[in-house]
Amino acid sequence: MTLTRPARRLRNARRSFAPFGPAVLGLSVLCLSACGEDVGSVADKIAPPAPAAQDEAATAAATGDLPGPGALFDPATADRVDAFSYSNFDEVAVGHVSLDLDLDFEGRVLLGTATLEIARRDPAATQLILDTDDLAIATVEAASGDAGSGDAGAGEWRPVPFILGADDPKLGARLAIDLPPAATRVRIAYVTSPDAAGLQWLTPAQTAGGKTPFVYSQAQAIHARSMAPLQDTPALRITYDARVRVTGAPAEDVLVLMSARQPTDAARDGDFEFEMPQPIPPYLLAIAAGDIAFETIDETIGVYGEPSIVSEAAAEFEETPSMKAIAEGLYGPYRWGRYDMLVLPPSFPYGGMENPRLTFLTPTLIAGDKSLTNVVAHELAHSWSGNLVTNATWRDAWLNEGFTSYVENRIMEALYGEERATMERALDLASLREEIDGLSNESLSQLKMPKVVGDTDDAFSGVAYLKGMFFLRRLEEAFGRDAFDAFLKSYFEEFAFRSVVTEDFLGYLRAQLMAQQPNAIAEREIAEWIVEPGLPPTIEAPTSDRFAAVTLAETSWLAGDLAAAEIETADWTTHEWLRFINQLPETVTNDQLAELDAAFRLSEAGNAEIAFAWFMQAIPANYAPAFPPLERFLLRVGRGKFIYRLYEALDANDARAEWAREIYARARPGYHPIAQRRIDAILSVGG
Repeated sequence: MTLTRPARRLRNARRSFAPFGPAVLGLSVLCLSACGEDVGSVADKIAPPAPAAQDEAATAAATGDLPGPGALFDPATADRVDAFSYSNFDEVAVGHVSLDLDLDFEGRVLLGTATLEIARRDPAATQLILDTDDLAIATVEAASGDAGSGDAGAGEWRPVPFILGADDPKLGARLAIDLPPAATRVRIAYVTSPDAAGLQWLTPAQTAGGKTPFVYSQAQAIHARSMAPLQDTPALRITYDARVRVTGAPAEDVLVLMSARQPTDAARDGDFEFEMPQPIPPYLLAIAAGDIAFETIDETIGVYGEPSIVSEAAAEFEETPSMKAIAEGLYGPYRWGRYDMLVLPPSFPYGGMENPRLTFLTPTLIAGDKSLTNVVAHELAHSWSGNLVTNATWRDAWLNEGFTSYVENRIMEALYGEERATMERALDLASLREEIDGLSNESLSQLKMPKVVGDTDDAFSGVAYLKGMFFLRRLEEAFGRDAFDAFLKSYFEEFAFRSVVTEDFLGYLRAQLMAQQPNAIAEREIAEWIVEPGLPPTIEAPTSDRFAAVTLAETSWLAGDLAAAEIETADWTTHEWLRFINQLPETVTNDQLAELDAAFRLSEAGNAEIAFAWFMQAIPANYAPAFPPLERFLLRVGRGKFIYRLYEALDANDARAEWAREIYARARPGYHPIAQRRIDAILSVGG
């Protein structure tokens, strides 16, 4: 971050910061003008790699970057450095955060203070180092002890020097704060950017109701630092409380929600308070505000959303209590109080986000037949894998996502039967193989990521989710389901509210299961799953009788022995439609696509997954009737799973690449900043 832009924003925010007094603005000018040079120290040792170093990622495993088979099972040898955080949490750790913020719809910013309670892990530490991203820092103050302790000067806030370092386009800027010897609290006055990476501000016209603006956050993986100055690493856990005041929109029209304890009948008075008593990694900090209604599913589960969609969402997700009961029966009690869901506007870039107490969901899950509720099962499963036991670094993201995908599939099997779970795994394996084949760097197909990775996005490919899931299925097969279920339940209990790396899990696996069943699976095979690229030969493709019937019908149609309208599809699920569409051959003709379209109206499919699969066939074939509905889809839907690949396919089609850029120019303002940056790169266009 260059210092001129935050300085300019501070000048523009003088009126907003006025309640903090002239000392705030005076010290901010001093530090922004005199403290512009980065002082190095901790940030130097975890600075982002130079481009040449990034190029070495492809040979990382071969050069000893990853531990050998024996070391993988030894937590004492694990590398726990988080290369995506400047913070010195190993020296001074933030334990609690108090936010006092104005949520300003007119300025599209959060502004106020973050008060951090700190503990020195190293008594000799003299600085607190935080992560920020495009934050304008007004002032930093420190206090020691408690004002009621009777100690002279205790509880008094005193300005302290700070240095806001240069901006890195991926990591943001390092905020180094000088700590007085007895300091136990730090208070930072700041304002976010209108372009904050972790916030999307929607105009009334971009909402379903059309009358009230909307804002929501997306902090994972490293965007919490664009919302508040924090130690933005999954290795650290914090509790938090917050007071949020609404400005720039009629207070009576706006409900504010956070990933915290909150009443489901909160008054719309423009002033909201929240508390999160359980410790969470900072990436689970979440906020949303707008014209939001609530509908109860049961006494501990409900759905929030815009008024026009909330009842439909509650009906679609009405089996969530059963999912929760299944997960608790397998893996132990749910520890987060309520489990509520918020259906966001269509611009939300993900299927879901597992914010504790307030899962965020895309409206594309509302298919009308509960066929896409596996995403709800996935986000619920994060209540154990990810939220309760967390990957300590993004190199180990499979510990969050692979475990969660495994638990998701177990929930779906228990709720809907083995056949549906098998079909979902079969689709997953086909998707995983396709994704691995398309990787330009094979080291990114390792479960434990290379030490040198270009971006946290690399950690969230299908490898972490699906290769991780199939590895756990292999362990289940080796040790037996009953033994593996008991092991996972004990794992979630042993490491509850802690952050772990791969070596912690494997060390526990060795002690708890491998010692009792030494011949069940070799350490060498486990190591191959973890550190070798690609998929091991031991992986077995799931077999589904329903999919076999789909393939038989499709083969007959392609051979001309069966008309499209004669294919028996009345009882097909979404999964069977996806199987049918995804395995259409590259040689499929426009006439054949037209026959399918005439029989099944696939270009107008209301199910987002089916529509996406169909568009992915139509684009390379230049099937013209699909392009008007594709245009509407791209202008309406912001879910990255769909739009990234659609734009990639369009860009690869010379006949449609310029058309894609024209559509994107219109769609871009409605996409989340995360999606904007990704598609800018895909289409090689400026923001």
